Amino acid sequence: MHVFINLCYYLLKMKDIKKKIIIAGGVFLASMLLVFYLGSFVVPKALITLTKASGSAKVSGKNSFLLGEKILARADGEDKCVVNVFVLDADGKGMANKQVQLSGLGEMVGMTNTLGKVSFELTSRVAKQYELMASINGAALGKTLKVTFR
Repeated sequence: MHVFINLCYYLLKMKDIKKKIIIAGGVFLASMLLVFYLGSFVVPKALITLTKASGSAKVSGKNSFLLGEKILARADGEDKCVVNVFVLDADGKGMANKQVQLSGLGEMVGMTNTLGKVSFELTSRVAKQYELMASINGAALGKTLKVTFR
């Protein structure tokens, strides 16, 4: 920041307009090159590193969780509650191709996608609140989620 402020001060003190234009153009060009470099190389690599699925084979029960997208529905056998299970490793990265079993309203099985997510759509004809539990490759997650049908 000091360099930029000093450069601006120097430009204001200069008498020769041609030199001012050349220096300002050089600063502008250098800024555009920096933006291009960051946008083309640095940011994409950071995004890939942050969003890529885990390569480790160990599921973290502490980091994995259930999340209700829609946890209240009509008990008409058609309206759906939606429950998402996120399977994460110790670093919080999603784990692909993990088998998740959801129980508490029948038994359902699904496989996680590349982000470590699997979604379940639930229906019921019985007006009741259900407590759902997830198991990942046979190991209980230890967290529950309640869905309600009215």
